[in-house]
Amino acid sequence: MSLNWKEIDLILSELDLAGTQIQKVNQNDFDVLSFKVYGQRGERTLLAVIRSGVCRLHETFIAAPKNDKPLRFGELLKSRIVNGWIEEAVQLGSDRIVRWTIRRGEHRYLLYFRLWSNAANVLLCEPDGRIIDAMRRLPKRSEVGGGYYRPEQELTAGGIRQDKYGIRELEGEGGFNKKIDAWYAEEGASLSLDALRDEARRRTEGSVNRLEAALLRLRVKEREYSGAARLKEYGDIIMANITSPGQPSAKTGDCWLEAEDFYSGGMIRIKVDPQKSASENAAVYYGEYRKAKNGLAGVRAEIASEEAKIARQKELLAELLKETNPLRLQKLVKNSGAGQAAVKDGGQGRPGLAFRRGEWLLIVGRDARENDELLRRHVKGNDLWLHTRDFAGSYVFIKQRAGKTVPLPVLLDAANLALFYSKGRNAGKGELFYTQVKYLRRAKNGPKGLVIPTQEKNLSIILEDARLKELENCRAR
Repeated sequence: MSLNWKEIDLILSELDLAGTQIQKVNQNDFDVLSFKVYGQRGERTLLAVIRSGVCRLHETFIAAPKNDKPLRFGELLKSRIVNGWIEEAVQLGSDRIVRWTIRRGEHRYLLYFRLWSNAANVLLCEPDGRIIDAMRRLPKRSEVGGGYYRPEQELTAGGIRQDKYGIRELEGEGGFNKKIDAWYAEEGASLSLDALRDEARRRTEGSVNRLEAALLRLRVKEREYSGAARLKEYGDIIMANITSPGQPSAKTGDCWLEAEDFYSGGMIRIKVDPQKSASENAAVYYGEYRKAKNGLAGVRAEIASEEAKIARQKELLAELLKETNPLRLQKLVKNSGAGQAAVKDGGQGRPGLAFRRGEWLLIVGRDARENDELLRRHVKGNDLWLHTRDFAGSYVFIKQRAGKTVPLPVLLDAANLALFYSKGRNAGKGELFYTQVKYLRRAKNGPKGLVIPTQEKNLSIILEDARLKELENCRAR
């Protein structure tokens, strides 16, 4: 339930904002702003929310966490109104539109808060009504930079106030600002603690269900691979039935070999290719045995990884449910996806080593299993892949940033890591190639993690001890 006009009037009268200075502005989410102001009554934090059903503007007594990434409108307000003075804060008629008149130096701004559930917005305007920018850009309403916003000219019923609304009777101590802040924390629809906790549960259940489905598939594969020893026995039985060199292991046109099973006893029928010799058929089974044996180890490692992810999801949900600040809980649910994104991006469950170089993330796979796991689940097509040309070693990935080109120092960091974690480390120098992940092709029937690059570029480097020491201090924990 959004504020009605009488509640807005009461809130503004309690706040008495005229003569206060705006010290800080944060855009906490796409539809949430917080202002730190200072005046005769000391420092206070104001909260503006334009989310449907909970539109409001009031003092908050709950810490409002910053967004992880700076958001456009919040950065604009920082550049224009921080250190400015609020000369007037009024509601326009009964239209639930609040106007702040702000002076900073010789310039004045009008900041409008339209608290309509179906069309809420915050707009920063010049004194003549020209829009500098809007929190929600709405071209159909001309609420974009360069448009004009003059709500004073369209007041409801010519500014006559309607009496059908009343002020909510709320429990608790203190003024209406404090009571309404506590009420929204508990009852504020999508921003209430109960709603956010339900959202956390839903997301966690979805993530756990997907992980458990993947785990079930891995267990089926594990059972299949668990019969690897039997494939070797088939090869041994075929080899034991060789009658003369080069002779097929079954009669011409017969796809089955009937022979004594000296492992389990009795007779057994083994599928063979009649066009191949006994040794060739046995080699096929031996090859499948090796593949299944190697695959079993990999599958069991993946099973352990999936089980750890499921456990981590449940731990994160328990942590979320303990949070009592709805704004912080909203951020945690949004940013972590109730744990999913934290597992993926925060490093929990990701193999290998990670290094942060400014805003860039470098990931090193230390063996074939980690290389394969990173390729399958943790890198994307535009990420950069590096590997030594003449030596076996690690895959190194540079996570791509939207609209950014990898700087040369970061590329050299990754190249040094690739050479250091390879068998060419002692040579002190080496040749590397690099390309985007989307240009890697898995080698058919090749070992785990083996890829064939295309559109690759070459890089010659000399191992730099100073750079490696700096990178060691940049390890992501």
